[in-house]
Amino acid sequence: MASSQADESLALTKMEAEGHWVNRISKQDLLWFAGLTVAAGVLVDVFNSQFWFWQYVVLATWYVTLVAVGIHWRAFQVAFLTVVSAALLGVWLYSIGQTPANDVILCYVLQGYAGVMWMIGFLLAATSAYIIYLFTLSEKVGRLATGLTWVGVIMGFIGLGVRWRETYIGHPDWGHVPVTNLWEVMVVFCAATALFYLYYESRFKSRSLGAFVMPLVAAAAGFLIWLTFVQHMDRIAPIIPALQSFWMKLHVPMMFVAYANFTIASLVGLAYLLGDRSRRSGGGGVLARALPSGEVMDNMMSKAIALGFLLFTIATILGAVWAAKAWGGFWSWDPKETWALIVWLNYAGYLHARTSKGWRGKQMAWWSFMSLWVVTFCFLGVNLFLSGLHSYGKL
Repeated sequence: MASSQADESLALTKMEAEGHWVNRISKQDLLWFAGLTVAAGVLVDVFNSQFWFWQYVVLATWYVTLVAVGIHWRAFQVAFLTVVSAALLGVWLYSIGQTPANDVILCYVLQGYAGVMWMIGFLLAATSAYIIYLFTLSEKVGRLATGLTWVGVIMGFIGLGVRWRETYIGHPDWGHVPVTNLWEVMVVFCAATALFYLYYESRFKSRSLGAFVMPLVAAAAGFLIWLTFVQHMDRIAPIIPALQSFWMKLHVPMMFVAYANFTIASLVGLAYLLGDRSRRSGGGGVLARALPSGEVMDNMMSKAIALGFLLFTIATILGAVWAAKAWGGFWSWDPKETWALIVWLNYAGYLHARTSKGWRGKQMAWWSFMSLWVVTFCFLGVNLFLSGLHSYGKL
């Protein structure tokens, strides 16, 4: 009897040890850690004279985040290295005097515009593949959908990386991180939403949800096409003084990464509602067969909203700091600020209801889905229909 209990205790200890994250670190992870450490050291050595306190804080935050994400999600390591390598190649080609006019690789692959067009094409193809997968549950089609999304994400971030260098080419004073107009932030939104969806798909084994998330990404990609060929917003131009700020590099990207997570949660909420209806009908329809369980989707929604809320809160604080430096006050009840507060209160209410009241299931799915309209108006509606201190974001 004592021997049996000892064996059970030993087995439990072994399982706990195997589940600890330290025991999951591989040689690949150690190389990832070493490579990022060397890269961070090189950046400090090269730019030490130009850095100030907050730039060191940002570099340290990026370093810790990339190490943790790469170890937790190894597919990210490959994607990150691919993006950095290709973007650096594009930057190098520009540095030796090549241009899209005389270099085939720059013209058709690596210049910012080309990378974004490739992103759009792959994400549209991925959307079609996910919809086909929903109805067929073909593993081959599913892997194709995931692969196309990965390529689209990689091309989008390559395009953004090279475009950052391209902003300096017309005139050195024009140089800026590519998040200053609606075209650029839509690229960030498309790439970030697809990337985070890939993470949730991998973590929750929920490929069928791509048929709900990716159509909105495809719609955003279609809007991006309109901005390109009708509004010509892909053209690089000098930015206004209010945007020439260190804080813009933090506030805007973080805000759109938060939007990406909120969007995913909203569309998972829609899937939950439709899947629940299909299961209740008792007909064993497509959605009942293809979608993950309600518990899985409820958990995914809450995780995406919690991460989005954290990022949105930090982004709002950074925006207030930026506003104080640009306009002399932390808060001015500008329409964009007001709607950002509405979004924050909405998701604070969601998290409070879930954690304190124990709300789950259908009512939270409705909350998550309906929140999409609040987020969309804050993201686009304010820029399109209202004016204020953020009116530089208008079409």
